[in-house]
Amino acid sequence: MVGLVASIISSTIVNVAVPDMSHHFMLGQERAQWIATSFMIATTLALPLTPSLLERFGLRRMFMAGVTMLAIGGLAGGLSNRFELMIAARVLEGFSAGLLQPIPNIVILRAFASEEQGRAMGLFGMGVVLAPALGPTVGGMLVEAFGWRSIFFFVVPPCALAFWFARRFLPTISSFTSPAAGRFDWAGTAVLSAAILLLLNGLVSVHHGVVDASSLLLPGLLLLAGFIWLQSRHAHPLVDIRLFDRRVFRLGAVVGFVYGIGVFGSTYLLPVFLQMGLGYSPSVAGAALFPGGIALALALYVTGRLVDRLSPQRLLFAGTLVFAVSIGVMATVSAATPYALILVWIVLGRIGLGMILPSLTLSVTRGLDRDEIPQAASITSLLRQFGGAAGVATVGLLLEWRLGAAGFTVDSLVPAAGAVTSVALVRAFEETFGLLMLLTMPAVLAAW
Repeated sequence: MVGLVASIISSTIVNVAVPDMSHHFMLGQERAQWIATSFMIATTLALPLTPSLLERFGLRRMFMAGVTMLAIGGLAGGLSNRFELMIAARVLEGFSAGLLQPIPNIVILRAFASEEQGRAMGLFGMGVVLAPALGPTVGGMLVEAFGWRSIFFFVVPPCALAFWFARRFLPTISSFTSPAAGRFDWAGTAVLSAAILLLLNGLVSVHHGVVDASSLLLPGLLLLAGFIWLQSRHAHPLVDIRLFDRRVFRLGAVVGFVYGIGVFGSTYLLPVFLQMGLGYSPSVAGAALFPGGIALALALYVTGRLVDRLSPQRLLFAGTLVFAVSIGVMATVSAATPYALILVWIVLGRIGLGMILPSLTLSVTRGLDRDEIPQAASITSLLRQFGGAAGVATVGLLLEWRLGAAGFTVDSLVPAAGAVTSVALVRAFEETFGLLMLLTMPAVLAAW
């Protein structure tokens, strides 16, 4: 729990500092989105490697390596004096977060009986989200008091604590070894990594034109098809494609991917909107996320208890619907909207997320063999993270498009000639939220 808290903090706390970092490094929206996108891409690349690495090195070594890399990335980011070095630190943080992310689900699904798994996930999720709920709030205060560098250093203490806990409590010999240990699929790793990089960079390149984007997206799609073909014929695949033969797993994969688009896209967009669109300070923008974090923790706990008695699929549908509606109502927020009402809409979305997380994991893993659980947990995490990386890139692209249509330059977010009203700026953010809601609707349909 502590290790995952550290990785989530490193992911979300930086969003509060995007405006300050954009000013420090003189970034436009096109480059500023890489502060979040680089982390997401690295996490996505790391996720499919985790089952094979767990089999080869064991749980304890992998966990300790992950939190060590996360701490090094935090220190490097805080000390960086160039934008490129800071992005490299974000990549290191993201890769370590990808290594850590599937481990808790694997442990819970193997250590607890099926009738206890929902409550275990609810308690675990409640603990995980309570601390990161403080992240944006504390991050906003740190940015105002000490500058953006302090938010990178903030992740180091929980990493040190998680490392100590791992040495004290995790077994040296993991129970996750298998006869396939050591048979690492290097070819599959290379093809999948290249496909992910091409696809995500293709999304970011759309603003340069269809030709530039197509030169990356089409090869990425071809490599992805080649990866699926290779995995279907591999004796020990990096990703077990056969799991997609099961209808519930396929639909759950769709929910996870689109859910990633919505949650990471909105998490990136919200603090930027509150500061650049509505003029709130970093601390006030960060504090706006705190009640939502508390609501998310409570929703996780309640859903975890309900999911052992009710249908996970029904709870999943309700959660995706509530979350989509919460993004849609953000499209109605303007400078005249009371701060308290904005908090209500954020809380509504976090309640939806709390209903989704335990329900999705149990929906796609119940009925699977014990040996299939690590692959299933890793695949759903991979798709959710890939959706998140695509979501951040897409939101950056949509925001740039709507800002341009409103007459604002991308590089400085100051009005171009003929556009001097802040109402146009707010409307651009509102339209971006509306488009993001449309992108989340396939998750509602798949859950239904």
